[in-house]
Amino acid sequence: MKNSALARSIAAFALGFAALAAHADAVDTLRAFIRDVNTGRAQFTQTVTSPDGAKKKTSNGSFEFARPNRFRFAYAKPFEQLIVADGQKVWIFDADLNQASSRKFSSALGATPAALLAGGSLDKDFDLVAVPAKDGLDWVQANPKLKDGSFKSVRIGFRGKDLAAVEIVDAFDQRSLLQFSQFTAGVSFAPDAFRFTPPAGADVIEQ
Repeated sequence: MKNSALARSIAAFALGFAALAAHADAVDTLRAFIRDVNTGRAQFTQTVTSPDGAKKKTSNGSFEFARPNRFRFAYAKPFEQLIVADGQKVWIFDADLNQASSRKFSSALGATPAALLAGGSLDKDFDLVAVPAKDGLDWVQANPKLKDGSFKSVRIGFRGKDLAAVEIVDAFDQRSLLQFSQFTAGVSFAPDAFRFTPPAGADVIEQ
């Protein structure tokens, strides 16, 4: 009986240690991704859930990034919208309204999830917390050091070394889950890939 109890204790310790090691690996995976993956492309599906969990909105599109500070979210359904960061400004274009708005990159993003993926500073802007694996992904939670920002937390999920998901909880407890597919790292982009020019006749608002 004593040997059996000892064996169970050792097994429990081993499992606990393995879980901690997996968490550490997930943090290392995020650090390696930020450090080594300078460009990438993926398709995404975004699900936004209300704080009470009762309402959900789904959209999809494509995502591209090139560090530092350049990315493109092209929403295709249900409405066309384009969000482009060219390194200096962040542009948002609403095709239905034919309206484009822009802000300086630093003031538009700061310590946000998009800035993190596009080249933000992990240790300067976020506290990393190990969280259990879920849905077949290894997860890392990044809590912003700025407590009065637009979001409370972001979790980044990896399948192996590939970016698979980002889950964001904003300041109003609204949850946005972006699930990525067909992720490709090391993409070569044209020099003007992240340049945005408002279409002729569009209303332009610059802040």
